[in-house]
Amino acid sequence: MNYRDFKLTFFIKSLFIFILPLIIYAHGITGADQEFLSNNPGVHFIPYLYLGAKHMVTGYDHLLFLAGVIFFLYKIKDVAIYVTLFAIGHSATLLLGVLSGINVNVYLIDAIIGFSVVYKAFENIGGFNNLPFRPNTKVAVFIFGLFHGFGLSSKLQDIALSPEGIIYNMIGFNIGVEIGQFIALAFILLFFNYWRQTESFNKHANNGNYFLMIAGFLLITFQLSGYYLLS
Repeated sequence: MNYRDFKLTFFIKSLFIFILPLIIYAHGITGADQEFLSNNPGVHFIPYLYLGAKHMVTGYDHLLFLAGVIFFLYKIKDVAIYVTLFAIGHSATLLLGVLSGINVNVYLIDAIIGFSVVYKAFENIGGFNNLPFRPNTKVAVFIFGLFHGFGLSSKLQDIALSPEGIIYNMIGFNIGVEIGQFIALAFILLFFNYWRQTESFNKHANNGNYFLMIAGFLLITFQLSGYYLLS
């Protein structure tokens, strides 16, 4: 292993150790953000846009899934197709969930989001190769996008949002989510593009997906525990 590969391997392991506790607890809308959403009726397009972007950039479960989706995508065209399918899915259910009042248990929907991470990592390591069926990857990404959107809408509905200006605010939040996703995706792509130029990628790509699977299982376990103990 050359020095460059050693530095990258050390960085990846250190990053995993640092963010693993954060991944377990995923993310939500709390503190000052929740207070703002609860106590400010009317149209607040820009603040909602900012909060949507912030929520996605700090959304470890969403970003883990995206990382799995683009792990072996080398062409920008393919990345754009899959990310667009994911965006359409979660945008539709985010708006539908909040505006129509469709509420899903936060713990259960987040457990499904954790499962989406496990699924994508399992697919990446060739888990479906020896099975009699192989899911359509594009359809799967779109469907999981729907669940991710319900996860976002459920967190918002746990807050007493004012119905005044709700349509404009949700449009702003949704646009913010897409901006945040674009920013996060840019950094993820930069990381993968750098990693793929090293020998370490071929040696440790499967290990990276095993990490995604472990993180997904931890998310599932944590969320199901919350469902049975706190719901």
